[in-house]
Amino acid sequence: MPTSPALLLTMFAGALLYAAWGDIRTRTIPNTLNAAIALAAPLWWWTTGVDPWPNMAMHLAVGVALFAVFAGFFALGAMGGGDVKLVAAVGLWLPFGAIMPMLILMALIGGVLTLVVLFAHRMAKKPGQPEVPYGVAIAAATLCIIANDILSTLAH
Repeated sequence: MPTSPALLLTMFAGALLYAAWGDIRTRTIPNTLNAAIALAAPLWWWTTGVDPWPNMAMHLAVGVALFAVFAGFFALGAMGGGDVKLVAAVGLWLPFGAIMPMLILMALIGGVLTLVVLFAHRMAKKPGQPEVPYGVAIAAATLCIIANDILSTLAH
């Protein structure tokens, strides 16, 4: 039977997949899903032995900082509100050293995704601007970052 961290990590991965799938289908990521991901992070910290001070406080600061930075992209119309909240919630889960690699990978995946969406939009000769389901890039990048943890945790 999986340990609590394995169960939580598997649930986190499932929530990311659900967010990506929902974003593909409806171009929205529900607030309830983002809230559940964010609210489960303290349980993750507790089961993995994260020190309350300063590490838990730093995780919260990272989540707030990510929200603030990506809210700027939302204000510019570059991404949706659900994407902003998902990035912030993901930031609560990842180790500090994994944040920048995840963001770089997210940008690369997001760029490829944007090109694919633009190409499909043009080929279909649809009017207006296409909407990019950026939750897919967020989820894919995060899953790539945590894949080794998931596999090694489930193996034990």
